[in-house]
Amino acid sequence: MQYSLINNATGSMPAKAAMPMRNGRPDYALADALTRVSPKAQTKAKATATDFEAMFLNSMFSQMTSGIKGEGPFGDTPGTGVWRSMLTEQYSKSFARAGGVGISNDVYRTLILQQANRAG
Repeated sequence: MQYSLINNATGSMPAKAAMPMRNGRPDYALADALTRVSPKAQTKAKATATDFEAMFLNSMFSQMTSGIKGEGPFGDTPGTGVWRSMLTEQYSKSFARAGGVGISNDVYRTLILQQANRAG
């Protein structure tokens, strides 16, 4: 079971912070970095990581549906392509908000470590 370090309501560390885990082991580097990065920056990094995962998923879903022709809500009309692109975009955003495939966790970790290193 994956533990989310970020409080989804506020986007920052919970009041009683738990040790972040990575591959089932404590992630001391991330725990240290989180103490040096502001909650506002943590929230922004989490949003950026989720948006990145949504973009990746949108690209993946678009490739999956690119060859589909024929029946559907709009049949095989010129509007089908537009409708399908909007549908895949919403699917990808929804999928990413629900936890996605895990890309956002690694992107978030990388962003926080880079910001902590810049902070000194």
